[in-house]
Amino acid sequence: MTLGNLLRLAGLLKKASLAGAFFVPAIWLSSVQAQVLCPAPKAPTPAQVERVVDGDTLRLKDGRSVRMIGLNAPETGKKGQTAEPFAEAARQRLQALVARSDGRVGLLTGNQAQDRYGRTLAHVFGADGSNLEAQLLADGLGYQVAIAPNTELLGCQQAAEQRARSARAGVWRQSPVQAPQHITRSGFAIVGAKVSRVQRNRGGFWIDLEGGLVLHIAPNQLTHFDQKRLANLKGTQLEARGWVLDRSRRGGLKPGQARWMLPLTHPGMLKVVAR
Repeated sequence: MTLGNLLRLAGLLKKASLAGAFFVPAIWLSSVQAQVLCPAPKAPTPAQVERVVDGDTLRLKDGRSVRMIGLNAPETGKKGQTAEPFAEAARQRLQALVARSDGRVGLLTGNQAQDRYGRTLAHVFGADGSNLEAQLLADGLGYQVAIAPNTELLGCQQAAEQRARSARAGVWRQSPVQAPQHITRSGFAIVGAKVSRVQRNRGGFWIDLEGGLVLHIAPNQLTHFDQKRLANLKGTQLEARGWVLDRSRRGGLKPGQARWMLPLTHPGMLKVVAR
């Protein structure tokens, strides 16, 4: 691909990211996929992959572990646990994409450069300039996640996921969206329910969903959200995704509190389905 084409595609990417919609138009996705999927908006840093750990994690030859931004692949079986459906398929697909680039990839480190485990947070690009997270999302081998402040490729990655969702590919073969009352453990989930109550206090916004789950937006994350829109969500049907926490393990619940809590840091993890 010529530099001119890459710059034009980067311009499209910027427009899609600024749009703020949960899904960008399909016509935009088609034009990008014909050339390169979710190109880097600036020059990535070269790196050599030692091995693929799982569907969203790489180990580099320099010793770093890289957690790929914007992608949550199904969990592999660790510590005796059963692997989630499509976990091995995601790992093998990422392995194939890395091998296609002869183990040489480009990294675009996030605004938050590391997670709490010390892993590098980065977008990963193949030799053809395509974003590897977006390729896995388009194959239905993971879920798009938007965790502030690392949301630079949000619009494009959401469009890639929508392609798989529309085709019912991979993890979308059967709908993963579940009602709060069906949650039985902590971990990543996509939840669909009606809003029963919205509260704002010193702890931020609390959005109660029917069925026993509350969405929480902390005060330091509110700048990413339209607070007026949040205040008017009562009665709407929402779809939210993220990592559910069990509040009963923190010393008990107060009367009237939901057991399950899903923290949100970016509106890309929240979608209004119906009003």
